[in-house]
Amino acid sequence: MPQEIGRIGVKRYGGRFYEEFLRELQGINGVRVYEEMSENDDVVGAILFSIKMLIRQCDWSVQPSGGEEVDKKSAEFVESCLHDMAMTWTDTISEILSFLTFGWSVHEIVYKRRMGRKKDSRLDSKYSDGLIGWQKLPIRSQESLYQWEYDDDDNLIGFTQIPAPSFKMITIPIDKLLLFRTESRKDNPEGRSILRSAYRSWYFKKRLQEIEGVGIERDLAGFPVLIAPEKVDIWNSENPQSIALRAACDTLIKNIRRDSAEGITLPADWKLELVSTGSRRQFDTSAIIERYDTRIAMTVLADFIFLGHQNTGSWALSSDKTELFAMAIGAFLDIICEVFNRKAIPQLISVNGNYFDGLTDYPKLIHGDIETQDLEKLGGFIEKMTGTGIITPDEGIEDYLRRQAGLPERVDKFSEAENVHLQESD
Repeated sequence: MPQEIGRIGVKRYGGRFYEEFLRELQGINGVRVYEEMSENDDVVGAILFSIKMLIRQCDWSVQPSGGEEVDKKSAEFVESCLHDMAMTWTDTISEILSFLTFGWSVHEIVYKRRMGRKKDSRLDSKYSDGLIGWQKLPIRSQESLYQWEYDDDDNLIGFTQIPAPSFKMITIPIDKLLLFRTESRKDNPEGRSILRSAYRSWYFKKRLQEIEGVGIERDLAGFPVLIAPEKVDIWNSENPQSIALRAACDTLIKNIRRDSAEGITLPADWKLELVSTGSRRQFDTSAIIERYDTRIAMTVLADFIFLGHQNTGSWALSSDKTELFAMAIGAFLDIICEVFNRKAIPQLISVNGNYFDGLTDYPKLIHGDIETQDLEKLGGFIEKMTGTGIITPDEGIEDYLRRQAGLPERVDKFSEAENVHLQESD
């Protein structure tokens, strides 16, 4: 067999990556910056919140790979495991979504044998079929990363962390981990944060806000000027007393604030004046900060959040932008499904031995739509297609339309016993 000759060429030294050309965004430094951006910036927070809320209301299901009875049974089993973990499926998805902020997220696969209700949360299950399911898929925080483990052939083999509160070094084999990342370049496990392109705008915006805050405070408080008596020499750099006195004056001036505790005591003949600027600034900092806010949102196709706030934009434009934003979120959902379908689900089926022998293929995790369809447009489309005979109405179309409209499921989808109960109720 021909052997692999070349190498990927990723900038990796030991278990740490240096693909990022800004030192402040490399490794754990980048984790801290992205955490500050997500937790401390209003626009970034609004963007991430909208993404998470859209994804949290998304429907998830497991689809069988074939029509055989064992295919349906395996799909039902995997779906039951999703909702039989110590953490809810919604909370698990919320943890996974941290890969958007940091570019990557790793989760350890922890199994349990389903033996019914137990006091020990590590064994507790809704089911008592004796099969092995997921106990939980806990995150291994980005802040705890020490390094990635590789073999001599550039294959990722583990994740080493130094987690709080023990701060002991722990290495987890890659077989026990689910790795989620926004994108892959040079097979870098750290992916790329969706906030990366917004970093420059956020950097300048943050500093402008700080300068603006100081400027407003100084405009309100006045520019403090401390005047020493004529006989007091505070400029003699050779006299230790003059040096100490000037340092004390500088500290006094810098600490002047206008608040409920304002006030000052001065020796005789010393004067303190607050000089007002009396003019407007040459630059409109609000407009500049607003410009950076818009660019931050543009980097993730979320600039629609400003429509209406800036007295510009139409409803039609908003609809187009939100549709594009929803498509981008759908791509992130595809990433989550792909990781489960390529690793988590096959391992779950395999760990149960021969119980699912005869599978056509492994069941697949799928996600629903982010946005519901415009019912008026959808109704017009269905009417035209059925009127021309291109589409024949069937149960599948009816079920889809009911889901989009938020209507109850068809009665004939219930079991025979449920139908009898409904008829008796009528």
